[in-house]
Amino acid sequence: MADTAKMVDLINNARQMVTEAVDRVKMPTPMRLRDLIRQIRAARTAADERAVINKECAYIRNAFREEDTMWRCRNVAKLLYIHMLGYPAHFGQLECLKLIASAKFTDKRIGYLGAMLLLDERQDVHLLITNCLKNDLNSSTQFVVGLALCTLGSIASSEMARDLAPEIEKLLKSSNAYIRKKAALCAFRIIKKVPELMEMYIPVTRSLLSEKNHGVLITGIVLINEMAERSPDTLQHYKRVVPNLVRILKNLIMSGYSPEHDVSGISDPFLQIKILRLLRILGKNDPSASETMNDILAQVATNTETSKNVGNAILYETVLSIMDIDSESGLRVLAVNILGRFLLNNDKNIRYVALNTLLKTVNVDGTAVQRHRSTILECLKDPDVTIKKRAMELCFALINSSNIKSTVKELLVFLKTAEPEFKQQCSSNMMIAADQHSPDKKWHIDTIYDVLKNSGNTVRDDVIFNTIQLISESTEHQRYTVHLSWRTLLSTEHCSEFQPLTQVCCWCIGEYGNSLKESCAELDSAAVTESEVIAWYQTIIWSANISVVTKQYALMSLTKLSTRFMSVTSSIQQTIDAFGSHLDVDLQQRGVEFGQLFRSQVGMRPQLLEPMPPMERDKSLAVTPGTPTTIVKENGVPEVAQEERNPILDLLGLDDGGASSLLSPPAGVTSTSSTSALDDILGLNLGVSSAPTLPTMQPQAGMSLLDLVAPTPSTTPATNGGLDNLLNGLDTTPMTTPAEVPPLTAYEKHGLRVVFTFPSVNPTTTTITLLAHNLTNGPIQDFVFQAAVPKSMALALAPPSSPMIPAGGSVTQQLEVTNPNKAVLKMKLKLGFVAGGIPISDQGEVAAFPAVLYS
Repeated sequence: MADTAKMVDLINNARQMVTEAVDRVKMPTPMRLRDLIRQIRAARTAADERAVINKECAYIRNAFREEDTMWRCRNVAKLLYIHMLGYPAHFGQLECLKLIASAKFTDKRIGYLGAMLLLDERQDVHLLITNCLKNDLNSSTQFVVGLALCTLGSIASSEMARDLAPEIEKLLKSSNAYIRKKAALCAFRIIKKVPELMEMYIPVTRSLLSEKNHGVLITGIVLINEMAERSPDTLQHYKRVVPNLVRILKNLIMSGYSPEHDVSGISDPFLQIKILRLLRILGKNDPSASETMNDILAQVATNTETSKNVGNAILYETVLSIMDIDSESGLRVLAVNILGRFLLNNDKNIRYVALNTLLKTVNVDGTAVQRHRSTILECLKDPDVTIKKRAMELCFALINSSNIKSTVKELLVFLKTAEPEFKQQCSSNMMIAADQHSPDKKWHIDTIYDVLKNSGNTVRDDVIFNTIQLISESTEHQRYTVHLSWRTLLSTEHCSEFQPLTQVCCWCIGEYGNSLKESCAELDSAAVTESEVIAWYQTIIWSANISVVTKQYALMSLTKLSTRFMSVTSSIQQTIDAFGSHLDVDLQQRGVEFGQLFRSQVGMRPQLLEPMPPMERDKSLAVTPGTPTTIVKENGVPEVAQEERNPILDLLGLDDGGASSLLSPPAGVTSTSSTSALDDILGLNLGVSSAPTLPTMQPQAGMSLLDLVAPTPSTTPATNGGLDNLLNGLDTTPMTTPAEVPPLTAYEKHGLRVVFTFPSVNPTTTTITLLAHNLTNGPIQDFVFQAAVPKSMALALAPPSSPMIPAGGSVTQQLEVTNPNKAVLKMKLKLGFVAGGIPISDQGEVAAFPAVLYS
């Protein structure tokens, strides 16, 4: 009977082999993968390539449809290659599942590879292989287990991770090192997907550190690293293994040549870097753990070879670890010196990494970084723009009161030849640095003028405004500044290429031009004749290459000079009258309005055009009712935002239709003053009666600055005409005050503007929406806004919508102030952010909240 059964089996096997052979004869053999690759590479055009691929995809689809099991593996392999070329291959997903379920290793290998390439957790199909994975994880063949682990580590979703986590824990205890290292990486993926499963692996991971196999060590350290970063409790647990990590790292450094792990003469640099990274996490804010690793970090820093990139990678990781932990001061100096050596490397990537790291390190140990200032300044001459950008940011971070003169001298040389995209940021940062660290006002003024000379037209508007403010408050240097402005204009061959500089000089000469009639010993400059100055203004005003904004500055300046230069008043009047028919509407309006000051209102001209009082800079950044908030627009034309007065507008005469708030009280508040806002500025009596109160005046279409100073109609008409007749009695009927609360600019400095808006009005609960605008050309990082209110109030402060403000973008933050006593609303502010690589911290006070919010 046994012999008969064997004969039957042999006959059946023979019959099956014959059937398969017949099937092979009937069905043509599909193209091999190598032949497909050869055909695709032989295609001369993209159209030829698509034709080859479309033809092969049609054949593969047909084979899948006919359930061709014999060549399924070959067809899926070709389909994966087609997928790698970027063509759609989703129709092969189920075929991959069939290959995974096959008993053959060759089929499983292609099936799992296809699953990793064609499937991900966003597709429900991947859940169908969970059972196959579980079976293969329990296989007796290590290579099948390895395939399953690789696939699970690549495409595991949270559901799959929860189902298979116990299987991975068992494999981590396996005696096979090949399986343990793959299981550790799979556990890494599971923890990323489902962090609450972390506790399952904590007992197993400590045993991985006692492994001799470097592959298991690396994967174990990667797993511990992920767990320590995700959980503070786990971090505390793993601080016990610091001595073990130090011992492993020491053995690596002291071990001799090992061909299995040697890379460019260094023993297993990959493992060293992983250990250093884990030590950095474990030693942060822990003096005890940091002390344990200080010696080994010093050994790595001094004994690692720097001639190859492998050694530089280890040194870079060592520097990061030293700077992050509570290391000794000598060790930090050693780390900074390593970065200094990196700056001298010929490799651009290493130099960039060094500059980037020094920029983060300067706040930790600025003294050590200062020693390499000369090398950093040399990097400004590097042809690589990324290195120049980082070097420029680092130079500004290193500026202090002792080195500002030498550093600014080098930066001015850089600014002169820098690309336009660098000039804006560099000039603005130099303005900030000079403002914070200048030794004296005269040097400050000279430096800013040099910045304007070297920047050309690529200057941000805040530089122009801050320069004007600096000159205005430097009363003892105004004669020097006006002579410097005149000398600068004469030495500038083409003012159209230096328009921001021309705008500042025009403003300065217009305000303090009478000082030009006297000599200046500091500049060894003789007195200037009035006709010479007016002749220069004529060339600028009528030049076709000068922008409208610069002509606005020049026209205002020329008008003011009519009260300083008495002998050329008629010439100035003719020039201004000529603008009454200018093609530009703004310049035409100025020409008409200023022309009236020479005719019907000639008696008021000297008082209206007298020099502006000094603009005192508010160091505390407090915004009070008498403190202006200026919004800088294109080419330095400022615009007023909801404040009573703005010296810059009076200074420049540039209202742009936004000057209504200059002379109007805040919304909902009426003025009981006996004189108008212009009286307050100029000390004039314009004939306004003191009896009636003046209602809030809002701007109308077509109204100008001179329109707005006209008194509003009252029951008792004015007897002196005043400025209401300046433009032949233009009707200025006041508009009603809008019901909504106007926005309030709380902060504007260093390229950041913070505006408060009030979506709802409630006397006891004030909701404030904060809008933080980035006015710079680069992102603002690490934005933090904090506020405090008086004890009688309560403040709820939500986090900002994002800590990063993109260039030209904005973020929002919600505030809610509870004010049960309806007290006057005040708020102290504290802001912190990083602009242009420079950390900035500022504070101030806002006391200009509209009364309607609390009354």
